[in-house]
Formats: sequence, C-alpha cells, structure tokens
Amino acid sequence: MTTLQKKVLSTQEVADRFNELAQQEKWFEIQEEFFAENVKSIDPPGSPYMGYAEGKAAVRKKGEDFVSRIQAVHRTYTSAPIVTGNHFAVVREKDLTVQPFGRIQINEIMLYEVKDGQIVSEQFFY
Repeated sequence: MTTLQKKVLSTQEVADRFNELAQQEKWFEIQEEFFAENVKSIDPPGSPYMGYAEGKAAVRKKGEDFVSRIQAVHRTYTSAPIVTGNHFAVVREKDLTVQPFGRIQINEIMLYEVKDGQIVSEQFFY
C-alpha cells in the first residue's frame, strides 16, 4: 500500500493562490486554506484597530471582530505579491467606515512567512 502525500506548496505557489483569493476579497478563505494552527497575526504596537493574535481560531476571531465593525467599504486594493525565500509581501489599501472610528484609510504592507506550505506569520505595517 502507498500513502497519498499532499504536495507541499512553495512560497511562490502559496503567494500566487493568496493573490488569486485576495483579488476576490476572500480573506477568510485564505486563512482556512493556508494558515497554520499556530499562526501569529501581528499589528503595529498601539494600533487602535487590531492587535496581536496567536493560533488559527484566535486569528480568525480577530478578523471577524474587525469585519463586524465595518459599516461601509469605499475602496480596497491589494497588490500582487513580492516573493523572496520563505516570505512574501503585498501592499493593501483600505478606505472604510469602521465603528467607532468613522471613515479611515489604512495603507499597509502585509508580510507573510511560509513554512511547509502554510502561513505561520502575518505582520502588518501601517
């Protein structure tokens, strides 16, 4: 008998699929497909919008909490990824109305670390 082994995607392959889903604003699908169980999500220290979360469920809740406060989406943009080694980065621009902040613009670099075909870290710079 042979066991079926799932092919481990390269960082480039993860970034390509990430980009495909990001262009469709399918952020929770990205989390489901690629986030490791021990993933870390890191916002800038003192961010009024979001903070730090560790573990797939906690990172999901962090995203759901933010999304639940969005009252209007005025514009979103995500660049194609830049890949090197086991990292890739994208530019993300958001113009949103978010409770309790009102209308905000966030221009950020999102940095992802990939290990064994899974995203183990996401860090936001804004």
